[in-house]
Amino acid sequence: MQYISHYDSPMGTIRLTADETGFTGLWFEGQKYAETYLDKEHQEKEIPLFVKAKQWLDIYFSGREPDFTLPLHFTGTAFQKEVWEILCTIPYGQTMTYGQIAKRIALKKGLPRMSAQAVGGAVGHNKISILVPCHRVVGTNGSLTGYAGGIEKKIYLLQLEKADMKSFFVPKKGTARPENDSGFICL
Repeated sequence: MQYISHYDSPMGTIRLTADETGFTGLWFEGQKYAETYLDKEHQEKEIPLFVKAKQWLDIYFSGREPDFTLPLHFTGTAFQKEVWEILCTIPYGQTMTYGQIAKRIALKKGLPRMSAQAVGGAVGHNKISILVPCHRVVGTNGSLTGYAGGIEKKIYLLQLEKADMKSFFVPKKGTARPENDSGFICL
């Protein structure tokens, strides 16, 4: 059984989902792919895991790194799970490129190379935003490419973590472009 709850963050409402094993999802309301990951069989219920997660999120959104982890239950392909596990190793306030992740996977598998685009596909389908920090993944050239929650949220999260933003930029075209340009300032 999948359980759901909600958390009011400074960036809007977040939907939390979990089962008996751990977290299965954390999405901003209206986030790309969010509805496709919600089980048909689910129940809104405040389970103990959600109480702990809301404590974690309170600490995180206060601008501090939480000093505890939460159990995660990845549901995806073996490749996606491998990428998501690497995302969990990216330190708070730091970033990693799609290419660096691809190189780590290629090295682990004994391959000459791995597609950064394939890594990008797996990162883009991460179901457990923030807890599995896909917002910490950037393009090799500093491009803040794609974030299913929206590029503005990716920037907010990186700034909240006090990441060094000097070399990052929002590309004029592509998946990171804001939906509208009303007052949005590129880095």
